[in-house]
Amino acid sequence: MKAVFISYNQALTEKVEYILDRLSLRGYTRWTQVQGRGEVKGEPHMGTHTWPAMNETILTIVPAEKAPELLERLKKLDNKTEMQGLRAFVWNVEDSI
Repeated sequence: MKAVFISYNQALTEKVEYILDRLSLRGYTRWTQVQGRGEVKGEPHMGTHTWPAMNETILTIVPAEKAPELLERLKKLDNKTEMQGLRAFVWNVEDSI
């Protein structure tokens, strides 16, 4: 199992959920109204007058064999919407209940 943490501009929510649905990845936890700033380029997403955009994040636990395809699809979405901002990180899941 792999834990995949996805952080993205809230404008991409439907597209990220569509990717999860297409891969039959049903379970996730989503945080809304998340503030942040990318490490390389792009504008901060702070929900303020100066920086009005906001992020959302999803944490999903997926079978190890599905993680590469999920990352590939998220990368394609990020390439199409580069100015919006999307990042994904993967960790091993050692145990769960």
